[in-house]
Amino acid sequence: MQKTVNILNKKARFEYEILDKYTAGIVLTGTEIKSIRQSKASIAESFCEFNDLGELFVINMTIQEYDFGNYYNHKPKAQRKLLLNKRELKKLEKEVKNTGLTIVPLKLFINEKGFAKLDIALARGKKLYDKRENIKDRDNKRDLARIKKNFK
Repeated sequence: MQKTVNILNKKARFEYEILDKYTAGIVLTGTEIKSIRQSKASIAESFCEFNDLGELFVINMTIQEYDFGNYYNHKPKAQRKLLLNKRELKKLEKEVKNTGLTIVPLKLFINEKGFAKLDIALARGKKLYDKRENIKDRDNKRDLARIKKNFK
């Protein structure tokens, strides 16, 4: 049994308000999936975009080169196609074009069958005051936990 791979985009929940979630498959080559299984990938600065044909691609996702890949290796920052149902793709494309929302990846993982999947979300960018509110709430929770610990 292999270890589980969970590569998270921690910035996404801070920068964006998550509206809707989807799980998409990714079109990968052999060396890409081997690097992902070794947890050598990052989705921190990545986003999703539609091309002219209505296909969804993840852009700026970094998958490090596989150590034993020699000349068969892949490009680390290549665009990778996402696989969703046609109905979901049309819905997402309509939302992005009409309301100006963004599609951000939240989590890259490997499912039970061994396929790489990407959790993506339809999101709206947060304003500065929303971010400050989140920071203040986090600090208050931390202070409260510290006080409770000292009290016991």
